[in-house]
Amino acid sequence: MQNDTRKLWATRYLLLVAGLGGLLFGIDLGIIAAALPYLESTAAASWHMDAQQLSLVVAAVAIGVMLSSLFAGAASDLFGRRAIMFLSGLLFVVSIPIIALSNGFAPLMIGRVLQGVSGGLAGVVVPLYLAESLPAKNRGRGTAIFQLLLTLGFVVAAMIGLCYAKYVDGVQHATRQLPDAAAQVLIAKNHAWRSIFWASMIPGVFFTVGVLFLSESARWLFRRGKSDAAKAVLLRTRSAEEAALELREMAEIARSARPTARSAADSLLSRKYVLPFVITLIILACTQATGVNSILAYIVNIFNAAGLPGSVGNWGDVAFKVLMCLATVLGMVLVDRKGRKFLLMLGTGGIIVSLVLGGLLFFAAEQGRVNCNAYFQKLVVNDALNVKTVDGQLLQRALTDTRGTRAPRHDRSQQVPMQLTLVCDYGPFTNIQSRRSDEPPQLQLPIAIERSDIVKDDSTVGRAFRNLGLNPFADPAKGRTASLIVRKAMIGPVPSVCHGWL
Repeated sequence: MQNDTRKLWATRYLLLVAGLGGLLFGIDLGIIAAALPYLESTAAASWHMDAQQLSLVVAAVAIGVMLSSLFAGAASDLFGRRAIMFLSGLLFVVSIPIIALSNGFAPLMIGRVLQGVSGGLAGVVVPLYLAESLPAKNRGRGTAIFQLLLTLGFVVAAMIGLCYAKYVDGVQHATRQLPDAAAQVLIAKNHAWRSIFWASMIPGVFFTVGVLFLSESARWLFRRGKSDAAKAVLLRTRSAEEAALELREMAEIARSARPTARSAADSLLSRKYVLPFVITLIILACTQATGVNSILAYIVNIFNAAGLPGSVGNWGDVAFKVLMCLATVLGMVLVDRKGRKFLLMLGTGGIIVSLVLGGLLFFAAEQGRVNCNAYFQKLVVNDALNVKTVDGQLLQRALTDTRGTRAPRHDRSQQVPMQLTLVCDYGPFTNIQSRRSDEPPQLQLPIAIERSDIVKDDSTVGRAFRNLGLNPFADPAKGRTASLIVRKAMIGPVPSVCHGWL
Protein backbone atom coordinates (compact mmCIF):
# COMPACT_ATOMS: atom_id res chain seq x y z
CA MET A 1 0.00 0.00 0.00
CA GLN A 2 2.82 2.37 0.93
CA ASN A 3 4.58 1.46 -2.30
CA ASP A 4 1.45 2.30 -4.31
CA THR A 5 1.18 5.68 -2.56
CA ARG A 6 4.80 6.44 -3.41
CA LYS A 7 4.19 5.60 -7.09
CA LEU A 8 1.08 7.81 -7.10
CA TRP A 9 3.00 10.77 -5.70
CA ALA A 10 5.83 10.20 -8.18
CA THR A 11 3.29 10.38 -11.03
CA ARG A 12 1.70 13.51 -9.56
CA TYR A 13 5.09 15.19 -9.20
CA LEU A 14 5.91 14.38 -12.82
CA LEU A 15 2.59 15.89 -13.92
CA LEU A 16 3.16 18.95 -11.72
CA VAL A 17 6.59 19.76 -13.12
CA ALA A 18 5.57 19.07 -16.70
CA GLY A 19 2.47 21.20 -16.13
CA LEU A 20 4.74 24.01 -14.93
CA GLY A 21 6.49 23.66 -18.31
CA GLY A 22 3.16 24.35 -20.01
CA LEU A 23 2.49 27.28 -17.66
CA LEU A 24 5.95 28.65 -18.44
CA PHE A 25 5.36 28.36 -22.20
CA GLY A 26 2.04 30.23 -21.86
CA ILE A 27 3.59 33.02 -19.78
CA ASP A 28 6.49 33.10 -22.25
CA LEU A 29 4.11 33.86 -25.13
CA GLY A 30 1.59 36.01 -23.24
CA ILE A 31 3.66 38.33 -21.04
CA ILE A 32 4.54 40.84 -23.77
CA ALA A 33 0.87 41.85 -24.21
CA ALA A 34 0.76 43.11 -20.62
CA ALA A 35 4.16 44.82 -20.73
CA LEU A 36 4.00 46.33 -24.24
CA PRO A 37 1.93 49.51 -23.56
CA TYR A 38 4.39 50.60 -20.86
CA LEU A 39 7.47 49.39 -22.73
CA GLU A 40 6.39 51.54 -25.68
CA SER A 41 6.29 54.65 -23.49
CA THR A 42 9.76 54.00 -22.07
CA ALA A 43 11.23 53.06 -25.45
CA ALA A 44 9.83 56.16 -27.16
CA ALA A 45 10.73 58.66 -24.43
CA SER A 46 14.08 57.32 -23.23
CA TRP A 47 15.57 55.13 -25.96
CA HIS A 48 14.10 56.66 -29.14
CA MET A 49 13.08 53.23 -30.38
CA ASP A 50 10.74 53.29 -33.36
CA ALA A 51 7.72 51.11 -34.19
CA GLN A 52 9.83 48.78 -36.34
CA GLN A 53 12.24 48.03 -33.51
CA LEU A 54 9.39 47.48 -31.06
CA SER A 55 7.72 45.08 -33.50
CA LEU A 56 11.01 43.15 -33.70
CA VAL A 57 11.10 42.94 -29.89
CA VAL A 58 7.55 41.54 -29.93
CA ALA A 59 8.35 39.10 -32.74
CA ALA A 60 11.65 37.96 -31.19
CA VAL A 61 9.93 35.25 -29.13
CA ALA A 62 8.35 33.79 -32.26
CA ILE A 63 11.77 33.84 -33.95
CA GLY A 64 13.30 32.04 -30.97
CA VAL A 65 10.50 29.46 -30.87
CA MET A 66 10.91 28.76 -34.59
CA LEU A 67 14.69 28.33 -34.32
CA SER A 68 14.66 26.11 -31.24
CA SER A 69 11.77 23.97 -32.51
CA LEU A 70 13.98 22.94 -35.45
CA PHE A 71 16.61 21.27 -33.26
CA ALA A 72 14.68 20.55 -30.03
CA GLY A 73 13.84 16.96 -31.02
CA ALA A 74 17.37 16.14 -32.18
CA ALA A 75 18.88 17.77 -29.08
CA SER A 76 16.60 15.80 -26.76
CA ASP A 77 17.56 12.57 -28.57
CA LEU A 78 21.23 13.42 -28.13
CA PHE A 79 21.32 14.82 -24.58
CA GLY A 80 18.10 13.48 -23.06
CA ARG A 81 14.66 14.90 -22.36
CA ARG A 82 15.49 15.97 -18.80
CA ALA A 83 18.59 17.92 -19.84
CA ILE A 84 16.75 19.89 -22.53
CA MET A 85 13.85 20.62 -20.15
CA PHE A 86 16.36 21.98 -17.63
CA LEU A 87 18.01 24.05 -20.38
CA SER A 88 14.59 25.44 -21.34
CA GLY A 89 13.88 26.58 -17.78
CA LEU A 90 17.39 27.95 -17.31
CA LEU A 91 17.22 30.03 -20.51
CA PHE A 92 13.89 31.49 -19.39
CA VAL A 93 15.26 32.40 -15.95
CA VAL A 94 18.39 33.97 -17.51
CA SER A 95 16.32 35.94 -20.04
CA ILE A 96 14.32 37.80 -17.38
CA PRO A 97 17.18 39.87 -15.85
CA ILE A 98 18.48 40.63 -19.36
CA ILE A 99 15.07 42.07 -20.31
CA ALA A 100 14.12 43.70 -17.01
CA LEU A 101 17.50 45.44 -16.61
CA SER A 102 17.85 46.44 -20.26
CA ASN A 103 18.28 50.04 -21.40
CA GLY A 104 18.10 49.69 -25.14
CA PHE A 105 17.11 47.66 -28.16
CA ALA A 106 19.95 45.10 -28.25
CA PRO A 107 19.54 43.58 -24.74
CA LEU A 108 15.76 43.55 -25.18
CA MET A 109 16.15 41.54 -28.39
CA ILE A 110 18.66 39.13 -26.83
CA GLY A 111 16.43 38.50 -23.83
CA ARG A 112 13.28 38.04 -25.92
CA VAL A 113 15.01 35.63 -28.32
CA LEU A 114 16.22 33.60 -25.32
CA GLN A 115 12.62 33.51 -24.08
CA GLY A 116 11.55 32.21 -27.47
CA VAL A 117 14.25 29.54 -27.54
CA SER A 118 13.14 28.48 -24.05
CA GLY A 119 9.49 28.28 -25.13
CA GLY A 120 10.32 26.33 -28.29
CA LEU A 121 12.30 23.75 -26.35
CA ALA A 122 9.55 23.37 -23.72
CA GLY A 123 6.79 23.16 -26.34
CA VAL A 124 8.50 20.22 -28.06
CA VAL A 125 10.24 18.33 -25.27
CA VAL A 126 7.77 18.52 -22.36
CA PRO A 127 4.89 16.80 -24.23
CA LEU A 128 7.40 14.24 -25.56
CA TYR A 129 8.66 13.59 -22.02
CA LEU A 130 5.09 13.18 -20.76
CA ALA A 131 4.19 10.74 -23.53
CA GLU A 132 7.26 8.62 -22.79
CA SER A 133 7.20 8.77 -18.99
CA LEU A 134 3.57 8.46 -17.94
CA PRO A 135 1.75 5.13 -17.70
CA ALA A 136 -0.60 4.51 -20.61
CA LYS A 137 -3.71 5.24 -18.51
CA ASN A 138 -2.39 8.73 -17.60
CA ARG A 139 -0.89 9.86 -20.92
CA GLY A 140 -4.02 11.55 -22.20
CA ARG A 141 -4.46 13.39 -18.92
CA GLY A 142 -0.80 14.44 -18.95
CA THR A 143 -0.85 16.02 -22.41
CA ALA A 144 -4.20 17.67 -21.57
CA ILE A 145 -2.72 19.18 -18.40
CA PHE A 146 0.19 20.59 -20.42
CA GLN A 147 -2.20 22.25 -22.89
CA LEU A 148 -4.52 23.49 -20.12
CA LEU A 149 -1.69 25.03 -18.12
CA LEU A 150 -0.29 26.58 -21.31
CA THR A 151 -3.52 28.56 -21.72
CA LEU A 152 -3.58 29.17 -17.95
CA GLY A 153 -0.12 30.73 -18.42
CA PHE A 154 -1.76 33.33 -20.69
CA VAL A 155 -4.29 34.06 -17.93
CA VAL A 156 -1.52 34.43 -15.32
CA ALA A 157 0.37 36.84 -17.62
CA ALA A 158 -2.82 38.88 -18.12
CA MET A 159 -3.48 39.02 -14.36
CA ILE A 160 0.09 40.23 -13.72
CA GLY A 161 -0.47 42.93 -16.33
CA LEU A 162 -3.78 43.95 -14.74
CA CYS A 163 -2.15 44.43 -11.33
CA TYR A 164 0.46 46.79 -12.73
CA ALA A 165 -2.08 48.58 -14.94
CA LYS A 166 -4.00 49.46 -11.78
CA TYR A 167 -0.74 50.66 -10.25
CA VAL A 168 -0.06 52.98 -13.23
CA ASP A 169 -3.66 54.24 -13.17
CA GLY A 170 -3.23 55.02 -9.46
CA VAL A 171 -0.06 57.02 -10.12
CA GLN A 172 -1.81 58.96 -12.92
CA HIS A 173 -4.69 59.81 -10.59
CA ALA A 174 -2.46 60.78 -7.66
CA THR A 175 -0.12 63.03 -9.68
CA ARG A 176 -2.59 64.65 -12.09
CA GLN A 177 -2.32 68.05 -10.37
CA LEU A 178 1.46 68.02 -9.97
CA PRO A 179 3.71 69.99 -12.36
CA ASP A 180 5.95 66.94 -12.94
CA ALA A 181 3.02 64.55 -13.52
CA ALA A 182 4.31 63.42 -16.92
CA ALA A 183 7.70 62.47 -15.49
CA GLN A 184 6.11 60.65 -12.55
CA VAL A 185 3.83 58.63 -14.84
CA LEU A 186 6.74 57.76 -17.14
CA ILE A 187 8.70 56.48 -14.11
CA ALA A 188 5.66 54.39 -13.09
CA LYS A 189 5.32 52.91 -16.58
CA ASN A 190 9.03 52.11 -16.69
CA HIS A 191 8.73 50.36 -13.32
CA ALA A 192 5.56 48.52 -14.44
CA TRP A 193 6.90 46.75 -17.52
CA ARG A 194 10.12 45.74 -15.77
CA SER A 195 8.17 44.40 -12.78
CA ILE A 196 5.83 42.45 -15.07
CA PHE A 197 8.82 40.55 -16.43
CA TRP A 198 10.34 40.06 -12.96
CA ALA A 199 7.04 38.55 -11.74
CA SER A 200 7.00 36.08 -14.64
CA MET A 201 10.35 34.69 -13.47
CA ILE A 202 8.81 32.88 -10.46
CA PRO A 203 7.27 29.88 -12.32
CA GLY A 204 10.48 29.62 -14.36
CA VAL A 205 12.53 29.14 -11.20
CA PHE A 206 10.11 26.50 -9.86
CA PHE A 207 10.15 24.61 -13.17
CA THR A 208 13.95 24.69 -13.47
CA VAL A 209 14.51 23.46 -9.92
CA GLY A 210 11.70 20.89 -10.24
CA VAL A 211 13.28 19.31 -13.33
CA LEU A 212 16.41 18.49 -11.29
CA PHE A 213 14.38 16.01 -9.23
CA LEU A 214 12.80 14.27 -12.24
CA SER A 215 14.16 11.02 -13.62
CA GLU A 216 15.17 10.69 -17.26
CA SER A 217 12.70 9.20 -19.75
CA ALA A 218 12.84 5.39 -19.55
CA ARG A 219 12.40 5.07 -23.31
CA TRP A 220 15.34 7.38 -23.96
CA LEU A 221 17.49 5.37 -21.54
CA PHE A 222 16.44 2.11 -23.21
CA ARG A 223 17.38 3.41 -26.67
CA ARG A 224 20.79 4.37 -25.26
CA GLY A 225 21.31 0.76 -24.17
CA LYS A 226 20.68 1.44 -20.46
CA SER A 227 18.02 -1.22 -19.85
CA ASP A 228 18.61 -1.51 -16.12
CA ALA A 229 18.33 2.25 -15.62
CA ALA A 230 15.16 2.29 -17.74
CA LYS A 231 13.64 -0.47 -15.61
CA ALA A 232 14.49 1.40 -12.39
CA VAL A 233 12.78 4.55 -13.73
CA LEU A 234 9.66 2.61 -14.74
CA LEU A 235 9.38 1.01 -11.31
CA ARG A 236 9.01 4.48 -9.72
CA THR A 237 5.56 4.94 -11.27
CA ARG A 238 4.53 1.40 -12.32
CA SER A 239 4.14 -2.07 -10.87
CA ALA A 240 6.71 -4.75 -11.73
CA GLU A 241 4.30 -6.33 -14.24
CA GLU A 242 3.61 -3.01 -15.98
CA ALA A 243 7.31 -2.19 -16.11
CA ALA A 244 8.15 -5.58 -17.64
CA LEU A 245 5.38 -5.14 -20.23
CA GLU A 246 6.66 -1.71 -21.29
CA LEU A 247 10.21 -2.98 -21.54
CA ARG A 248 9.03 -5.75 -23.89
CA GLU A 249 7.17 -3.12 -25.97
CA MET A 250 10.34 -1.02 -26.19
CA ALA A 251 12.29 -4.06 -27.37
CA GLU A 252 9.68 -4.86 -30.03
CA ILE A 253 9.67 -1.24 -31.23
CA ALA A 254 13.48 -1.29 -31.42
CA ARG A 255 13.40 -4.47 -33.54
CA SER A 256 10.69 -3.12 -35.86
CA ALA A 257 12.66 0.11 -36.35
CA ARG A 258 15.54 -1.72 -38.03
CA PRO A 259 15.79 -0.99 -41.77
CA THR A 260 13.91 -3.44 -43.97
CA ALA A 261 12.76 -3.54 -47.58
CA ARG A 262 9.29 -2.54 -46.40
CA SER A 263 10.38 0.58 -44.50
CA ALA A 264 10.88 2.60 -47.69
CA ALA A 265 7.30 1.90 -48.76
CA ASP A 266 6.03 3.07 -45.34
CA SER A 267 8.09 6.28 -45.26
CA LEU A 268 6.47 9.70 -44.93
CA LEU A 269 7.14 10.40 -48.61
CA SER A 270 5.14 7.41 -49.84
CA ARG A 271 2.03 8.22 -51.86
CA LYS A 272 -0.52 7.33 -49.16
CA TYR A 273 1.02 9.77 -46.67
CA VAL A 274 2.03 12.74 -48.86
CA LEU A 275 -1.43 14.23 -49.49
CA PRO A 276 -2.69 14.10 -45.87
CA PHE A 277 0.68 15.44 -44.68
CA VAL A 278 0.64 18.37 -47.13
CA ILE A 279 -3.01 19.20 -46.30
CA THR A 280 -2.16 19.20 -42.58
CA LEU A 281 0.75 21.59 -43.14
CA ILE A 282 -1.48 23.92 -45.19
CA ILE A 283 -4.14 23.94 -42.44
CA LEU A 284 -1.52 24.72 -39.79
CA ALA A 285 0.00 27.50 -41.93
CA CYS A 286 -3.42 29.04 -42.60
CA THR A 287 -4.27 28.95 -38.89
CA GLN A 288 -1.09 30.88 -38.10
CA ALA A 289 -1.72 33.27 -41.01
CA THR A 290 -4.93 34.44 -39.31
CA GLY A 291 -2.59 36.48 -37.10
CA VAL A 292 -3.41 34.85 -33.77
CA ASN A 293 0.14 35.31 -32.44
CA SER A 294 0.10 39.03 -33.26
CA ILE A 295 -3.32 39.40 -31.64
CA LEU A 296 -2.05 37.70 -28.48
CA ALA A 297 0.97 40.01 -28.36
CA TYR A 298 -0.87 43.28 -29.09
CA ILE A 299 -4.22 42.50 -27.44
CA VAL A 300 -4.00 45.26 -24.78
CA ASN A 301 -2.99 47.82 -27.44
CA ILE A 302 -5.85 46.64 -29.66
CA PHE A 303 -8.36 47.06 -26.82
CA ASN A 304 -6.97 50.51 -26.00
CA ALA A 305 -7.34 51.56 -29.64
CA ALA A 306 -10.87 50.10 -29.68
CA GLY A 307 -12.01 52.27 -26.77
CA LEU A 308 -10.99 50.53 -23.53
CA PRO A 309 -8.76 53.03 -21.67
CA GLY A 310 -5.93 52.21 -19.24
CA SER A 311 -6.47 49.21 -16.99
CA VAL A 312 -9.89 48.55 -18.59
CA GLY A 313 -7.95 47.28 -21.61
CA ASN A 314 -6.14 44.89 -19.27
CA TRP A 315 -9.52 43.66 -17.97
CA GLY A 316 -10.37 42.91 -21.59
CA ASP A 317 -7.09 41.00 -21.88
CA VAL A 318 -7.95 38.93 -18.79
CA ALA A 319 -11.44 38.16 -20.16
CA PHE A 320 -9.91 37.16 -23.51
CA LYS A 321 -7.38 34.80 -21.90
CA VAL A 322 -9.97 33.26 -19.54
CA LEU A 323 -12.18 32.47 -22.53
CA MET A 324 -9.16 30.85 -24.21
CA CYS A 325 -8.68 28.69 -21.12
CA LEU A 326 -12.35 27.70 -20.99
CA ALA A 327 -12.32 26.87 -24.71
CA THR A 328 -9.32 24.60 -24.09
CA VAL A 329 -11.26 22.74 -21.39
CA LEU A 330 -14.24 22.43 -23.76
CA GLY A 331 -11.94 21.09 -26.49
CA MET A 332 -10.49 18.52 -24.10
CA VAL A 333 -14.03 17.35 -23.26
CA LEU A 334 -15.20 17.21 -26.87
CA VAL A 335 -12.10 15.91 -28.67
CA ASP A 336 -12.81 12.23 -28.02
CA ARG A 337 -16.60 12.59 -28.26
CA LYS A 338 -16.91 14.67 -31.43
CA GLY A 339 -13.56 14.03 -33.08
CA ARG A 340 -10.65 16.17 -34.28
CA LYS A 341 -12.23 17.15 -37.59
CA PHE A 342 -15.36 18.54 -35.88
CA LEU A 343 -13.28 20.71 -33.51
CA LEU A 344 -11.09 21.90 -36.37
CA MET A 345 -14.13 22.98 -38.40
CA LEU A 346 -15.77 24.60 -35.35
CA GLY A 347 -12.60 26.49 -34.44
CA THR A 348 -11.92 27.63 -38.01
CA GLY A 349 -15.50 28.84 -38.36
CA GLY A 350 -15.12 30.79 -35.13
CA ILE A 351 -11.91 32.39 -36.40
CA ILE A 352 -13.64 33.56 -39.59
CA VAL A 353 -16.67 34.99 -37.78
CA SER A 354 -14.59 36.77 -35.12
CA LEU A 355 -12.16 38.34 -37.61
CA VAL A 356 -15.02 39.57 -39.81
CA LEU A 357 -16.90 41.08 -36.85
CA GLY A 358 -13.73 42.65 -35.41
CA GLY A 359 -12.83 44.10 -38.82
CA LEU A 360 -16.32 45.56 -39.26
CA LEU A 361 -16.21 47.17 -35.81
CA PHE A 362 -12.90 48.88 -36.55
CA PHE A 363 -14.09 49.85 -40.02
CA ALA A 364 -17.17 51.53 -38.52
CA ALA A 365 -15.09 53.35 -35.89
CA GLU A 366 -12.62 54.65 -38.47
CA GLN A 367 -15.21 55.95 -40.94
CA GLY A 368 -15.25 59.31 -39.17
CA ARG A 369 -11.49 59.83 -39.42
CA VAL A 370 -10.02 62.56 -41.65
CA ASN A 371 -6.52 62.54 -43.16
CA CYS A 372 -4.97 65.90 -42.24
CA ASN A 373 -1.48 65.13 -43.55
CA ALA A 374 -1.25 68.39 -45.54
CA TYR A 375 -1.72 70.44 -42.35
CA PHE A 376 1.03 68.60 -40.49
CA GLN A 377 3.33 68.70 -43.52
CA LYS A 378 3.20 72.51 -43.21
CA LEU A 379 4.57 72.18 -39.66
CA VAL A 380 7.71 70.39 -40.91
CA VAL A 381 10.76 72.67 -40.50
CA ASN A 382 14.27 71.64 -41.59
CA ASP A 383 13.07 68.06 -42.17
CA ALA A 384 11.85 67.76 -38.57
CA LEU A 385 8.39 67.88 -37.00
CA ASN A 386 8.11 69.27 -33.49
CA VAL A 387 4.74 70.02 -31.88
CA LYS A 388 4.90 70.85 -28.17
CA THR A 389 1.22 70.42 -27.30
CA VAL A 390 -1.17 67.98 -28.96
CA ASP A 391 -4.60 68.88 -27.60
CA GLY A 392 -8.14 69.28 -28.86
CA GLN A 393 -7.48 72.78 -30.18
CA LEU A 394 -4.60 71.61 -32.40
CA LEU A 395 -6.65 68.71 -33.78
CA GLN A 396 -9.60 71.06 -34.38
CA ARG A 397 -7.35 73.46 -36.32
CA ALA A 398 -6.06 70.57 -38.43
CA LEU A 399 -9.62 69.44 -39.21
CA THR A 400 -10.74 72.97 -40.08
CA ASP A 401 -7.72 73.49 -42.36
CA THR A 402 -8.34 70.17 -44.13
CA ARG A 403 -12.08 70.72 -44.63
CA GLY A 404 -11.47 74.19 -46.03
CA THR A 405 -14.20 75.81 -43.92
CA ARG A 406 -14.66 76.58 -40.24
CA ALA A 407 -16.26 73.66 -38.44
CA PRO A 408 -19.84 74.21 -37.18
CA ARG A 409 -20.20 75.34 -33.54
CA HIS A 410 -21.69 72.01 -32.52
CA ASP A 411 -19.30 69.88 -34.53
CA ARG A 412 -18.93 66.44 -32.88
CA SER A 413 -15.15 66.79 -32.98
CA GLN A 414 -15.45 69.59 -30.39
CA GLN A 415 -17.59 67.50 -28.02
CA VAL A 416 -15.88 64.11 -27.89
CA PRO A 417 -12.25 63.10 -27.32
CA MET A 418 -10.27 62.92 -30.54
CA GLN A 419 -7.21 60.91 -31.46
CA LEU A 420 -4.40 61.45 -33.95
CA THR A 421 -2.46 58.71 -35.71
CA LEU A 422 0.61 60.11 -37.45
CA VAL A 423 2.66 58.20 -40.02
CA CYS A 424 5.88 59.90 -41.21
CA ASP A 425 8.94 58.66 -43.02
CA TYR A 426 12.46 59.52 -44.05
CA GLY A 427 12.62 57.41 -47.19
CA PRO A 428 12.48 53.75 -46.08
CA PHE A 429 12.42 54.65 -42.36
CA THR A 430 8.90 55.00 -40.98
CA ASN A 431 7.75 56.42 -37.66
CA ILE A 432 4.23 56.03 -36.24
CA GLN A 433 2.90 58.04 -33.31
CA SER A 434 -0.52 58.28 -31.69
CA ARG A 435 -1.95 61.01 -29.45
CA ARG A 436 -5.32 61.59 -27.73
CA SER A 437 -6.95 64.89 -26.85
CA ASP A 438 -8.51 63.61 -23.61
CA GLU A 439 -5.16 63.16 -21.85
CA PRO A 440 -4.65 65.52 -18.88
CA PRO A 441 -2.49 68.54 -19.87
CA GLN A 442 0.36 67.32 -17.65
CA LEU A 443 0.45 63.95 -19.46
CA GLN A 444 0.12 65.18 -23.04
CA LEU A 445 3.26 64.15 -24.90
CA PRO A 446 4.72 66.37 -27.63
CA ILE A 447 5.44 65.16 -31.15
CA ALA A 448 9.16 65.12 -31.87
CA ILE A 449 10.21 63.51 -35.16
CA GLU A 450 13.84 64.11 -36.09
CA ARG A 451 16.17 62.29 -38.45
CA SER A 452 18.69 61.32 -35.76
CA ASP A 453 15.97 59.43 -33.85
CA ILE A 454 14.40 57.68 -36.85
CA VAL A 455 17.24 56.85 -39.25
CA LYS A 456 19.35 54.22 -37.52
CA ASP A 457 22.97 53.36 -38.31
CA ASP A 458 23.49 50.30 -40.46
CA SER A 459 23.71 47.12 -38.40
CA THR A 460 26.10 44.22 -38.95
CA VAL A 461 23.13 42.02 -39.84
CA GLY A 462 21.81 44.60 -42.32
CA ARG A 463 25.18 44.93 -44.04
CA ALA A 464 25.54 41.16 -44.26
CA PHE A 465 22.17 40.79 -45.97
CA ARG A 466 22.90 43.62 -48.40
CA ASN A 467 26.27 42.08 -49.30
CA LEU A 468 24.33 38.95 -50.28
CA GLY A 469 22.10 41.00 -52.57
CA LEU A 470 19.16 40.87 -50.13
CA ASN A 471 17.47 43.87 -48.56
CA PRO A 472 15.15 42.99 -45.66
CA PHE A 473 16.29 46.04 -43.67
CA ALA A 474 16.07 49.72 -44.51
CA ASP A 475 19.20 51.27 -46.04
CA PRO A 476 20.50 54.14 -43.82
CA ALA A 477 22.12 55.83 -46.82
CA LYS A 478 18.69 56.46 -48.35
CA GLY A 479 17.25 57.69 -45.05
CA ARG A 480 20.01 60.29 -44.54
CA THR A 481 19.16 62.13 -47.74
CA ALA A 482 15.36 61.73 -47.85
CA SER A 483 13.01 64.53 -46.82
CA LEU A 484 10.50 64.07 -44.01
CA ILE A 485 7.12 63.21 -45.53
CA VAL A 486 3.90 63.07 -43.52
CA ARG A 487 2.10 60.14 -45.15
CA LYS A 488 -0.95 60.09 -42.90
CA ALA A 489 -2.33 62.21 -40.08
CA MET A 490 -5.64 60.52 -39.33
CA ILE A 491 -7.88 62.41 -36.88
CA GLY A 492 -11.16 61.04 -35.59
CA PRO A 493 -13.21 60.45 -32.45
CA VAL A 494 -11.94 58.03 -29.81
CA PRO A 495 -14.19 54.92 -29.84
CA SER A 496 -16.49 54.49 -26.85
CA VAL A 497 -15.92 51.98 -24.04
CA CYS A 498 -19.00 50.10 -25.30
CA HIS A 499 -17.37 49.80 -28.71
CA GLY A 500 -14.21 48.48 -27.03
CA TRP A 501 -16.12 45.71 -25.25
CA LEU A 502 -17.90 44.77 -28.46
